[in-house]
Amino acid sequence: MKEIRTAALVASKLKQWGMTVIEGVGRLGVIGILKSNAPGSRSIGLRADMDALELTEKNDVPYVSTNPGVMHACGHDGHTTTLLGAAKYLAENRDSFCGTVYFIFQPAEEKDDGALAMIKDKLFDRFPMDAVYGQHNRPNLAIGQFAIRPGPMMAADDTWIVIFRGTGGHGASPHLATDVTVLLAQFLLSLQTIVSRNIAPTDAAVVSVGAIESGSFGSLNVLPSEIRIGGTARSFTKEVRDTIERRMTELAHGIAANFGCTAEIQYKRVGIPLVNHVQSTERAIRAAESLVGAPNVNGNITPTMGGEDFANMLEQRPGAYILIGNGMQSDSGEFKSCDKPTGASAGWWQSFKRIQDGKENIIPFVTCIQCKTILSYDAQKTGSKTLKLHYENCKIRPVIAPKITTHFTSQKYDKVSIHCEYWSYGHE
Repeated sequence: MKEIRTAALVASKLKQWGMTVIEGVGRLGVIGILKSNAPGSRSIGLRADMDALELTEKNDVPYVSTNPGVMHACGHDGHTTTLLGAAKYLAENRDSFCGTVYFIFQPAEEKDDGALAMIKDKLFDRFPMDAVYGQHNRPNLAIGQFAIRPGPMMAADDTWIVIFRGTGGHGASPHLATDVTVLLAQFLLSLQTIVSRNIAPTDAAVVSVGAIESGSFGSLNVLPSEIRIGGTARSFTKEVRDTIERRMTELAHGIAANFGCTAEIQYKRVGIPLVNHVQSTERAIRAAESLVGAPNVNGNITPTMGGEDFANMLEQRPGAYILIGNGMQSDSGEFKSCDKPTGASAGWWQSFKRIQDGKENIIPFVTCIQCKTILSYDAQKTGSKTLKLHYENCKIRPVIAPKITTHFTSQKYDKVSIHCEYWSYGHE
């Protein structure tokens, strides 16, 4: 919840494009409201996260973070850029849809509490929407490709900490102490049996250790009296989640007792599984296919154990969450997609209903994070079958443009006109 300048920048852009803007939703969330020129009763929410990670960026790139200890390591700057691009385009083309679009810019996704904060601030009561959609860039998925699946797609995200307490002592006289370091070694090995022996092989689960804390490197001859270990646990079902917490608690208390120590367990259920709604997923797939063609859209990706608090919004409204390729890892093992001329994350935003004729109007978008060009097109077939493509001078053009041209040439458009449109967005 520190996205003060980013939230202000987003609100300023939305106001500049003539939208009604509500700030401070869930503390720092921003909502842009856009209504079509033609009357329409349907509404849709498009959500992007705009927070960063608490990391010091050491990259040597033009867009390196200027804030020490904070960087967009997860690509949320690209998500914000893309949704702003969609907002700008639709604000300038209000005849291209019917109804209301709510642009949702969410803080604190990495802390797993931004979505809940907005929901608790009556997001869906104050801004009634029929469906809500989100997206995320995906490393090692080729540029110009999309991936999604109906049903469970991302896991519940839990955190846990176990504290073992015993009697400290001198390293030369370990028999006079209850050595919590040996206890920890036993616990570490036993943790791995939860997934391998307590969870059915057909269920997915992860228990990982992320931190261990004890003792002092300034006093290496001292046996500590307390040691802390913590990590993450991931699962897709309540039953598996319950089993992980129960077995972790049993193992910690049982092993501690065997060593004459005590255990304190702090298990926090942070997020819920992200579950895509079937019909919304089908619409998301059609939108992606209209942009890059069906061969470049994986509609049944293997679920990932990563967590995402957009799951809380999908629990409130129908919708879907899609992954967008932002490039493959290089042969050297480095991943620098966004700072190379042809490297960019693709952005996508899905459909709005034309209520008057019962047909869908799908307007996808691609935004090049590197050069900030909005790459978009109007997929409506007009009477003269003229298609407008916006991509000239964009560094993603060599990857995406041929696919767009091939796709719409096959639909026998008589004319294709090209237009370049730049806009400004500042990275934090």
